[in-house]
Amino acid sequence: MTISSRTLPPEWHPQSAILLTFPHENTDWKPILNQVEPVFVNIAKAVCEFEQLIVSCFDEKHLKYVEQLLIENDIDKNNFKLYIVPSNDTWARDHGAICIYENNQRKVLDFTFNGWGNKFDATLDNQITANLHQQGAFQNSPLISLDFVLEGGSIESDGLGTILTTEFCLKSPERNPHFNTEQIEDYLFEQLGAKRILWLKYGALEGDDTDSHIDTLARFCDEKTIAYQSCEDSNDSHFEEFKAMEEELKAFRQLNGEPYYLVALPFPEPKYDQENQRLPATYANFLILNNAVLVPTYQDKSDQLALERLAACFPERKIIGIDCTPLIQQHGSLHCVTMQIPALDF
Repeated sequence: MTISSRTLPPEWHPQSAILLTFPHENTDWKPILNQVEPVFVNIAKAVCEFEQLIVSCFDEKHLKYVEQLLIENDIDKNNFKLYIVPSNDTWARDHGAICIYENNQRKVLDFTFNGWGNKFDATLDNQITANLHQQGAFQNSPLISLDFVLEGGSIESDGLGTILTTEFCLKSPERNPHFNTEQIEDYLFEQLGAKRILWLKYGALEGDDTDSHIDTLARFCDEKTIAYQSCEDSNDSHFEEFKAMEEELKAFRQLNGEPYYLVALPFPEPKYDQENQRLPATYANFLILNNAVLVPTYQDKSDQLALERLAACFPERKIIGIDCTPLIQQHGSLHCVTMQIPALDF
């Protein structure tokens, strides 16, 4: 095993920007574009209060439209940069750059994105990071292209060398079929500077297309704290699965051997689409900013409790709720449509 000088920073590490890929008529959002655009605007406005925003737009016409939309919503033009980057969809967490530090300098890793195991066409999405880099979106950070399928929503880092993930996703035969568990671990050790992998076997969320991305289930809030999606209703189809995940989290240990401090997030009441399919509403899909945390809400009675519990996890950050009810119609939420770009230097 190669000893790496690389570090995958945690989400609370100082950031230079947040990535968004704005929805357009060529995406699955077309039927409800008027409902989802305001969600992206609200996210953009909240981000621009704390840091820069990088927005991918489909073409020149779309770029001019998005620019006008953001300005009309009182977002300072100096706080965002728009780029023409064609896309299949809007899930920046998964097609976006994963940035690491090597010798304290930021590098942009461009992993392969294949539509969550070849479920959807991702030909354009797989080129977004390279296109943004070519246009200077990441300043002078070098780009490293990797022939390995990895989505940002599938991994959580504590910044100390621990990666939290799920077996169902990373071991999916539709992602890296030629890699066994040991080879996957060795690859992440080398590329991300990881020292160990904490694997969750349980935690499947109905309506999720990603094969149990960790960012819908359990999240590092700091090196010692994990907030996770819980389910206390024994009649809910998630009850046994989430209780099993909870036991796994209780068994995990920090690098110093101590258990993690676990924060249970309430479960929203079941949400369904027009075909009566359950949608993946989860409060674990929050986004950490430099001085704030954006939390998805769902017009649900548990929204306030979720905000309060996460506020206790981030006492020095402003907690901002964003209604993400439209986002779950396409089986994702707030964290899924964003990707943080850490500061240029460690």
